[in-house]
Amino acid sequence: MKGWIIYRKPHTHFSEDVYEMRRFREEAAKDNIELEIIPPEAFDLTIRHGDKKTILVNGKKRELPDFIIPRMGAGTTYFVLAIVRHFESLGVHSLNSSASIELVKDKLFTQQILSKSNLPIPDMMLVKFPFNVDLVEDELGFPVVVKTISGAQGKGVFLAENKEKLADMIQLVEVVDDQTNVVLQQYIPLSRGRDLRVFMIGGKPAACMERVAPEGSFKANFSQGATVKAHPLSHEIEWIATEAARLMDLEIAGVDLLFDENGFKVCEVNSAPGFRGIESCHDINIPKMIFRYLRVRLGIFN
Repeated sequence: MKGWIIYRKPHTHFSEDVYEMRRFREEAAKDNIELEIIPPEAFDLTIRHGDKKTILVNGKKRELPDFIIPRMGAGTTYFVLAIVRHFESLGVHSLNSSASIELVKDKLFTQQILSKSNLPIPDMMLVKFPFNVDLVEDELGFPVVVKTISGAQGKGVFLAENKEKLADMIQLVEVVDDQTNVVLQQYIPLSRGRDLRVFMIGGKPAACMERVAPEGSFKANFSQGATVKAHPLSHEIEWIATEAARLMDLEIAGVDLLFDENGFKVCEVNSAPGFRGIESCHDINIPKMIFRYLRVRLGIFN
């Protein structure tokens, strides 16, 4: 079996994804899988009538792989989506699909779909200009979470403690670029500095962990220094995470849940979740499980 991971190393010294790439390579070698990690800019898209067996990589024709795994996350641009769609048009399985990746990039649209199906979510509001801070106080209250529409690993997420701080943040956004899409999310006090991450494979929960933010921070992202510990998969957690992944049509997903006095609320759903944290607190092999799922999904066992 042959597969390609579409990935570009971020321009940072620490990246959870560096760990993922190493683990994917290790397990692919053990499972007799020919695996390559290729940056999106290496591809040239040429649409030709009749040619369904090759694609240009670094200017040279290459035979198609059996599957691709897009791992660009929040860095998924139109060009990356075009690459994934092109592979899909050539009959190559993408884990996840281009449609699902595009969907979960939009945090507001994701919440609209979850809300339509009556999954528990925090209230959310789209920022518009001119900005009415009094309306935010009436609808969401304070503190309030400020997010960019697209983002991952806690980047582009802030907490506005009061009206003045929120007004200052939004004024800065308006001055820099009033076309920036920003959403405001209800603050859940019980979940300050902690949340749950459920890792989904093939639409089923593989494991769950609790993430606890460093002291003084409200963001519980592992990539931002949060500590993690195993958390049991209750029936409620399993149901919410399974439904969230199903509604997004994601085969691989990271479903983030907030603690609430009535149970849990879906904070976000991610299409390229990291797994360094979940492997550190569970006796679990995520890449091995993903490759096993792909073999069964594609019916390739040699």
